[in-house]
Amino acid sequence: MADRRTVPDIRANKVRNGAVPLVMVTAYDAPSARVATEADVDLILVGDSVAMVVLGYDDTLQVTVDDIAYHMAAVNRASPTAVVVCDLPWMSFHLSPIDTVRNAATLIRAGATAVKLEGGEKRTPMVEAIVAAEIPVMGHLGLTPQSTKAMGGFKIQGRTAEDVHTLVEDARRLESAGCFGLVVEGVPDIAGRLITEAVDIPIIGIGAGPDTDGQVLVYHDVIGLENRFKPRFVRRYGAAFEEQTDAIRSYAKDVRTGAFPAEAETYLAKEDLTEALGLYGSRPNGV
Repeated sequence: MADRRTVPDIRANKVRNGAVPLVMVTAYDAPSARVATEADVDLILVGDSVAMVVLGYDDTLQVTVDDIAYHMAAVNRASPTAVVVCDLPWMSFHLSPIDTVRNAATLIRAGATAVKLEGGEKRTPMVEAIVAAEIPVMGHLGLTPQSTKAMGGFKIQGRTAEDVHTLVEDARRLESAGCFGLVVEGVPDIAGRLITEAVDIPIIGIGAGPDTDGQVLVYHDVIGLENRFKPRFVRRYGAAFEEQTDAIRSYAKDVRTGAFPAEAETYLAKEDLTEALGLYGSRPNGV
């Protein structure tokens, strides 16, 4: 098992300096965190994507700080070796720096190593306040799911030269405000490359092309448990939905036909108990 990673380890991880690209995956509970740890990922994201892939919502706007803290605590119980970044959910960092720091502290107390928030220049006062409280912060630019109502849906960002320049400047501002890294989501590959080149902190892409300092995907997408839709940037490495469906279907069939439980799954009564109950030579249901 690898040593526990730290925020300074991650901050120094620039591919242009010879580093190996970072691996980040979401996790929302202890079992997925144990899998991620066994697979030796660098970062775990307890993302507000839990709303869509676990809780059944249509977007990420429904989860609260308490919801995220609950899932963060479950991940923490798995003792992950990765740096665990926890999303600040919608409206937890929008009102004031004081509220933002309090909400960030709640997630740190739940076990997070760092917090992540979405947005560019307008979020720098919040980043600065969290960093001043000595809580590590990761930024998030490009397609920011908490802003999909303003964006008109889950749409690729950075389609024009002006938009790309804005993203680059936002990345620089977030770095100056104290972010130790940035997630860049849903932008053309050239935007991902230019943002990565513009800053000295690592850029972790999701649908941002190959020229970043690492990649992040949703756990359920990677293992194939989420099968309702597949964004272009997703590569499925498993077929968990089909495998689990087959397993439950086989279980149901065995129960209905009496094939389960068999003797191997049954606690057989000792002969003296059978005799004491006056049931020697028979085993009615329930004994």
